[in-house]
Amino acid sequence: MKGMGNMQKMMKQMQKMQKDMQKAQEELAEKTVEGTAGGGMVTVVVNGQKQVIDVNIKEDVVDPEDIEMLQDLVLAATNDALKQMDDLTNNTMGQFTKGLNIPGL
Repeated sequence: MKGMGNMQKMMKQMQKMQKDMQKAQEELAEKTVEGTAGGGMVTVVVNGQKQVIDVNIKEDVVDPEDIEMLQDLVLAATNDALKQMDDLTNNTMGQFTKGLNIPGL
């Protein structure tokens, strides 16, 4: 019956890992990152659920003739913020899957 004890221990470890992962996901949901473009002329803030929650454009950037440049800066800042959130998520959640080969995680 020694195998049953190991199985129970493994199940407890999996349950603890699951709780720790859930806590980490909840903490990530509350975090924000800021992406920038144009040397800080445009900033975009993204939350842990990958929602853009703020866009800030410095006044001296807005020139009606440069609207395409402004659109490119907003796009670049948004992508920068989303990449930072992906990196933060991967770094946070990666600690739980290190060394594990679990399909779907």
